[in-house]
Amino acid sequence: MTSTATPAVDGWKELAERETPTPASHGAQGDAGALGEGRIADPGEASADALAMARALGLSITVADILYRAGRAPDEATRRFLDPRLSHLTSPDAMADREASAERIARAVRAGERIVVFGDYDCDGVTSTAIMTGALRALSGQVTPLLATRAEGSYGLSAPALARVRRASPTLLITCDCGSSDHERLAAARAAGIDCVVIDHHLVPEEPLPALAFLNPHRADCGFPYKGLASCGLALSVLAAVRKKLGSSLDLRPYLDLVAIGTVADVAPLTGDNRALVRAGLGVLQTGARPGLRALAALANLDLGRGASAEDIAFRIAPRLNAPGRLGDPDVSLSLLLERDSVTASALAATVEQAQMKRRAIQDEMLASAFAEIERAGFDRDPAIVIARQGFHPGVVGIVAGRITARYGKPTIVIGLEGEKGRGSVRGPAGARLHDALGRCRAELVGFGGHQAAAGVEVRADRVEALRAAWCDAFREQDLPPAAAEATAHARLDDRDDPAVVARDLERLEPCGEGNRPAHVLVPGAAVRSARNLKGHLKLELSFARREIACFGFELGALAPRLAGGRVDVVGRLRRDAWRGGDAVEIRIEHVAASH
Repeated sequence: MTSTATPAVDGWKELAERETPTPASHGAQGDAGALGEGRIADPGEASADALAMARALGLSITVADILYRAGRAPDEATRRFLDPRLSHLTSPDAMADREASAERIARAVRAGERIVVFGDYDCDGVTSTAIMTGALRALSGQVTPLLATRAEGSYGLSAPALARVRRASPTLLITCDCGSSDHERLAAARAAGIDCVVIDHHLVPEEPLPALAFLNPHRADCGFPYKGLASCGLALSVLAAVRKKLGSSLDLRPYLDLVAIGTVADVAPLTGDNRALVRAGLGVLQTGARPGLRALAALANLDLGRGASAEDIAFRIAPRLNAPGRLGDPDVSLSLLLERDSVTASALAATVEQAQMKRRAIQDEMLASAFAEIERAGFDRDPAIVIARQGFHPGVVGIVAGRITARYGKPTIVIGLEGEKGRGSVRGPAGARLHDALGRCRAELVGFGGHQAAAGVEVRADRVEALRAAWCDAFREQDLPPAAAEATAHARLDDRDDPAVVARDLERLEPCGEGNRPAHVLVPGAAVRSARNLKGHLKLELSFARREIACFGFELGALAPRLAGGRVDVVGRLRRDAWRGGDAVEIRIEHVAASH
């Protein structure tokens, strides 16, 4: 999706005046996906049209072929895709209630009113709260930040959360990444004399929201054409309008690192406006200007100076920021993002890392238990999976549901039961319409919320079996995209290309993630110069078109003896090898098979 914008968009103008540098190359680690031997679909050689695109755009043949096969042309839209800039951001003028929000917040800042910024405890909520709090304080606002907690009402503006808000005695409440469904509590806040501005991107109920202003692109009456912004992006947009009303020259670009983190962590589409915001935010992240993120990156063995990727956020930064909230207290993550002192930030980062280690241990135990139950009960033969256990940690069920989905390819609900009630998370394979399916299970649920890609549920323990039956029925009637029968690649590595140039050009496709999946390249018929098993992982040295290419495959070490001395077809992600440097490249193997 490509957004339209004027060169200097009103409200975003200051952001667009001076571009943040594009991040340099990166060396990220993440799950390798489906691995092993088997058939590999050969996309074939690049067409004459792809060759023409390579010349027109100054790209390697391989990357031009990837773009051509994706339906792109050598036009301005593709040039903007390759070089997304803040000046391309969609005009926010048609965003419902943006003007009213900015006016009320600016008035509160001018008058020195007490403002509470209340955010959800996931990464988007925490980063949105940090952006709003940091910027309003820089504008001289009197701000108290609060976050939802699992111990007090869980997601959103619960009754216990509203009680905490009221104890701060604000006249203005700004919710971040929550509020779209919190009608009762917002009405209570209004009755108590608190004006409410809701900033959220979750699905919108039909009932009108009792708030002074409600920013959510999914509102039926919202004319803002780009619907993919996460709450952190919405928060920054509102602040751009607030700054304008206050006549301030506050630079908002230092908050783009938090926008990038919240957007990627919330699995928002990395298209259109988000692509420009995240690309710029990765550049800010690379500077290491925020002490808390600098300290956290060091603990994650991430060298920000080399540049970070969306994958680094997804697998190294976001899980750590989420961990304290999953275990009960997200405040330490918020403090980490707001802290300006390096020594204090290092101590906070260490606390966050401890929570991450504890979360991982709990997750591994839950996964082992869930996998054993699925195999024992034969749930893997059903169209969908429901797992419910007493004692499953409610803060980790989402991760477990995602891992089960990844292994079995089934829409999955994982529920942590506490006595007669339980809370669960819902995940599914690409194309599964989870929210629609939950609507068909409504009679078996206390409640549910979220969107088509991820959701949460509440259920009584005595309704779990009925929920399992209804959940399976919902997906017997919902057509899911078939699982790939063979490994596929977006394009062949063209033997006329220098792999180092291809790796450099592939970086122009970043940030990759939801809506812009990483490109997989096929290296066909490469000679295996060496094949080694390195502690269970596969290390290959290949010769292809008179060039040497290194490959690495997670948990594929057992294949080394069978591949040594032969020829292989390899599908994976080609990138510069940050460890060897220079023109060295490496393929992170997604699939490998003996060449026939």
